[in-house]
Amino acid sequence: MPAISVLIVDDSSNDGTAEFLAAAKHPNLHTLYRKSNLGYGKACADGFKWVFNKPFKYLITMDADFSHNYRAVPSLAENLSSNDVAIGSRYVAGGKIENWSWHRRILSKAANLYVRSVLKIKVKDMTTGFNAYRSDALSKIDLEQIKSDGYAFLVELKYRLIKTGARVMEHPITFSERREGQSKMSRKIIWESVKLPWKLLNS
Repeated sequence: MPAISVLIVDDSSNDGTAEFLAAAKHPNLHTLYRKSNLGYGKACADGFKWVFNKPFKYLITMDADFSHNYRAVPSLAENLSSNDVAIGSRYVAGGKIENWSWHRRILSKAANLYVRSVLKIKVKDMTTGFNAYRSDALSKIDLEQIKSDGYAFLVELKYRLIKTGARVMEHPITFSERREGQSKMSRKIIWESVKLPWKLLNS
């Protein structure tokens, strides 16, 4: 995929990411450094704003812990020829999860069922972070209105896109348990995700 540009948002990580990227010499590799850890949601929003100032037509978000297979990027992006958003879904036909415990599978499925039931939407995987967007569709959203973080940010972003009339489809992916790093899941993130659907309905 030689034509693809990669933007990495780094929140002053202490794991050597910044040093590694500084030494990597590639014309299509870009880094957005932030002085403190402002959260996943703000990292995505800042990355989107960076893209808006560049001539990119499509934008794809994915985790950098090997849970998302970069080989799926071309097929995910192909869907944008006739859609505004292509969701990398674990819960449509052909999608699957590898190396997750049964309780994590139940928690994830229950969370998505809860969101769908409250918000009355058909998307089966609202919490996935592997997504492709048309830049012009994303630019219709006021990113400053999104205050949520973590999985709640992913839910809110998709919901706001749907409300703008964006054409959304789900593309099957295989999600694998991370090989590197640690989960950022916390009680705060879980509680925020529980409250978010009701806040969106009343906004």
